[in-house]
Amino acid sequence: MSLQLQAGSVTFENVTKNYGAVTAIDNVSFSIEPGHLVTLLGPSGCGKTTTLRMIAGLEHASSGRILIGGKDVTSLPATDRDVSMVFQSYALFPHMTVGENVAYGLNVGGLKASEATERAEEGLALVGLAGYASRLPSELSGGQQQRVAVARALVLEPEVLLLDEPLSNLDAKLRRKVREEIRDLQQNLGLTAVYVTHDQEEALAVSDRIIVMNRSVIAQEGTPRELYEAPASAFIADFIGDANLVTGEVTQSNQKTAKVRIESVEYELPNRGLGNGSTQIAIRPDSILLEPASANQAGIKGSVTHSTYLGNQIHYSVDSPLGELFVVDYRIENAIKAGSDISITFATKGMSLIAS
Repeated sequence: MSLQLQAGSVTFENVTKNYGAVTAIDNVSFSIEPGHLVTLLGPSGCGKTTTLRMIAGLEHASSGRILIGGKDVTSLPATDRDVSMVFQSYALFPHMTVGENVAYGLNVGGLKASEATERAEEGLALVGLAGYASRLPSELSGGQQQRVAVARALVLEPEVLLLDEPLSNLDAKLRRKVREEIRDLQQNLGLTAVYVTHDQEEALAVSDRIIVMNRSVIAQEGTPRELYEAPASAFIADFIGDANLVTGEVTQSNQKTAKVRIESVEYELPNRGLGNGSTQIAIRPDSILLEPASANQAGIKGSVTHSTYLGNQIHYSVDSPLGELFVVDYRIENAIKAGSDISITFATKGMSLIAS
């Protein structure tokens, strides 16, 4: 026997979810292609978990349509949707063995015990836990328990795998390892997966596409690189990977590029549909270049107010005419002491005009 995994698409068409007078999801539309991992990302209360629960059928839309694999499932209960969910808490039964936990949904669904056991063992092998079926969840590490939860979801052969903050209970080092395992598994099996997290780094690491939500609507969607390098708003620039938002002036522009003056220094950047005049620029912390001040240097004058050593990088807080800047510098051998006067320039990679 081998698992038969058929990836399905997910489509939201003008979906709204109301709880009384409160709108949790407001006229949201998106499409997820089969075999892709798409992350719903955003701050607490933005609507991402409600969106995931509506895909699962645990919440129902107040209006609009939800389709899975091209089939309208808007009014179907969770039991009639071809999806499986991996919960933040793992939700493993402590009194059952690992194998019994993985086979639980199959047994409830009426599969023969011998077939359920065989499929459970195959699911455990997929997540690297072959031979663990007889153990109890308490005998496993947190990362292993999470893999059991993934195996339990996979053996149901869903069209769509849903993951709700699956790594939040793990420490930082283990999170990196398990997220790589989940991503490798998704790609190797060609799964459609919808992943919810509030962790920007996690979303950048695992996703084919990211849907960033804020205040019940989609703020921007795109590939990790598109969101990081071309944020559509100040919110996206600041939420995805940190950004310093400064004011500059577009002095000359065409359809492709814009000349932007920041204090006394001018840069050429990709245009975002802006005309001449005042604008906001998002500058990544590692795109700010600091040098000890000297009389002949070009650049913006400033001073270091705080310097924090973090092993492979130094974080600086810098007072400047542009306001306080957060700087990440990997040149740890040339650390600048707090209180030092400095000259500030920018690497154009990591700078982007904010279109709205």
